[in-house]
Amino acid sequence: MIRAVIIDVDDTLCLTEAASFDLENEVLAELGRPPMSRTVHLSTWGEKLLDAMQHRSPGLDLDRFAALFPVFHQRYLAEGKLDVIPPENLGALDELVADGRTVLLLTSRTGPEVGHLLAPDHLLAGRVTAAYHQDNTRFHKPDPRVFDELLAETGIRPGECVYVGDSPGDAVAAGGAGIRFIACLQSGVRALGDFDPAHVTAAVDTFPEILPVIRSLP
Repeated sequence: MIRAVIIDVDDTLCLTEAASFDLENEVLAELGRPPMSRTVHLSTWGEKLLDAMQHRSPGLDLDRFAALFPVFHQRYLAEGKLDVIPPENLGALDELVADGRTVLLLTSRTGPEVGHLLAPDHLLAGRVTAAYHQDNTRFHKPDPRVFDELLAETGIRPGECVYVGDSPGDAVAAGGAGIRFIACLQSGVRALGDFDPAHVTAAVDTFPEILPVIRSLP
């Protein structure tokens, strides 16, 4: 039986890439830098932010960018431009909880980038039990050991989990850890052909479609 549903944040639980593209270009403009193209943003999506920015804006002063980014990030959050979770996705989480499953987040974000999602007054309160991220895991996707802390702290076995994500790296990490993987293609950032079929249990076009898939898994 599937006891835990582990969910990626960006372009899985919420659609993030397009909003992040706008946000990062606003920061670049503030720094007097030309905008990046959507093509280069997509090609580096999923990398750590500062690593990616070296390719998105060659020659960028990363320290200045890192100092300014949180200001714009907080404004985007306050204005409801970022980390917007569609009502239908919240409804799907409610059904998972009603089914008796533990819902956990596993993301490549840092702790500060994910902390607001676990605030007591956030919509995810009562739906998501915990979040695992760069600051509380020793390893990071696509390393299968990224699940080590989650499995150790919950006591849930790999065969009792399913991971829902949007990237081939998500699939590789889950497969290497013995965890079944559902590819969520809703963002359009990636297509099913980008994934190794050996690592994919199922693919869905929208997040709520994970419900019948999970309920069908032994």
